[in-house]
Amino acid sequence: MTWIGMEIIPMGQLIHSDPANGSISILILLMYVPIGILMWAQLKLESSKPKMYCVIMAGGRGTRFWPTSRKNNPKQLLNIIGNKSMLQMTVDRLKKLKNVEDIFIVAGKDLAPKIGKMIKGIKSTNIIVEPSGKNTAPAIGLAAIHIKKLREDAIMGIFPADHFIVGHQKFSRTIRSAIHLAKKNDSLVTIGIEPTFPSTGYGYIQYDQNSSADHLNGYKVKTFAEKPHPKLARRFLESGEFLWNGGMFVWRADAFFKKIERYMPDLKDQLVKIEKRINKKQDFSRIWQQIEPESIDYGLMEKSDNIYMVKAEFEWNDVGSWDAVYDLSPKSKGKNVILGEGVVIEGKNNLIQSNGQFTAVVGADNLVVVNTEDAILVASREKVEEVKALVNYLEKKKRNDLL
Repeated sequence: MTWIGMEIIPMGQLIHSDPANGSISILILLMYVPIGILMWAQLKLESSKPKMYCVIMAGGRGTRFWPTSRKNNPKQLLNIIGNKSMLQMTVDRLKKLKNVEDIFIVAGKDLAPKIGKMIKGIKSTNIIVEPSGKNTAPAIGLAAIHIKKLREDAIMGIFPADHFIVGHQKFSRTIRSAIHLAKKNDSLVTIGIEPTFPSTGYGYIQYDQNSSADHLNGYKVKTFAEKPHPKLARRFLESGEFLWNGGMFVWRADAFFKKIERYMPDLKDQLVKIEKRINKKQDFSRIWQQIEPESIDYGLMEKSDNIYMVKAEFEWNDVGSWDAVYDLSPKSKGKNVILGEGVVIEGKNNLIQSNGQFTAVVGADNLVVVNTEDAILVASREKVEEVKALVNYLEKKKRNDLL
C-alpha cells in the first residue's frame, strides 16, 4: 500500500528505502522525527535557562600578610597555603562548576598582566580592570555591567579570591542550591558558614530557622550583623540563629541592578554612565573616581529585602591573617609551624615563614616570625591582626619601598 509516495511497511519487516520508485519507510520518519523534535526542545530549553558566570574578587591588598604581601604582589597571588596561589586555588574550585571562559576576575590594572600569566586559559576580556580600589560594591557593579552584556538574566556568583575551602563537591552542591534559589525570583542569595567559635573578626547572618526553602539548605535572612564585640559574639553562637558571613553571593544580574537602584541610587547612576562608555569602548576612569567606596554588605545586603542564605556544607577559612596559616599548616614538635628553613628551640606554638634566610626562635612561645629580603616581622600571635596597623604606619611614613 502506498500513500502520497510513501510505502507503508509492516513494523516487523526490514526497513529500507528504494530511490528508484521514490518510496521510503514511514517507520524511519517515525523513528527520527520525534528525536529531532526532542533535540530541538532540549536546545530551546537550555537557551531559555539563565546562564551562570563566576566573578572572582581579586582586588584586595592583603595588608595583614605583610611583609610577604605587597601592592605589586598581594596575598591572593601568593602561595600562602600549599604550592598554588590563593587565586589559582579559587579558579580550580570554580572550574568544577563552570568552564574557564565563564569565569571573570576583577582586579586592579597593575595586577591584570600577572593574573593573565598565572591563570591558564583565561582571556584578557575576562579580566575586568577597576581603575582604583573602591571596595566591593562598585567592583561587583562593574562586573555586573560586563555580565549583563552577555545575558540580561544571567546568574552571577561572587567569590573572594583568597579563601581556603575543603570539599570541592560539597562546595559545588552548596552553590548549585544558591543558583536554584536565585533563579526563582529577585532574591539575593548569600552563603552562611557554621561558626566554630565566637569570632569577632567576621560579620554574622541571622536567619529564620523555620523558613527552609525547597529543602536546599536555604533559609530566609532576618538581618546582617557587623563584626561583634566578644560578649555579643558569644551570644550569637549560643543562640544557634547566626552564621558567619562568608562573603560569597549568588543572584541574577537584572535583580542586582534593581536592588542597587533602590538602595544605592548614586552608585546605580554612575554605573549607567560607565556602561555607556564601556559599550562605546571609551575610558571611564574619570567617572569611576567619583564613586564613593562602599562594601556590598553595608551598601546593599544590610538594607535589602528578599535575601536568602544557603548553609555551607564545606570547610571554610578566610585566611585573614598569619594566625590562619598557623591553624591550617601541619605542626612539628611543640606545635610549631616552620615554613622554609628554620628552627624553634625550647618554644611552642610559633609560626616561622622563612623566605631564603635561616630563621631561629629560641625560648619563646606564640610568635609569628616572617622574613623577606627587605623586612622582618616579629609579632605575637594574639596581636597578629594589628599587622594592618603597621602597614598604615608605613603609609604615613611614605615608605613606599616597603609597601
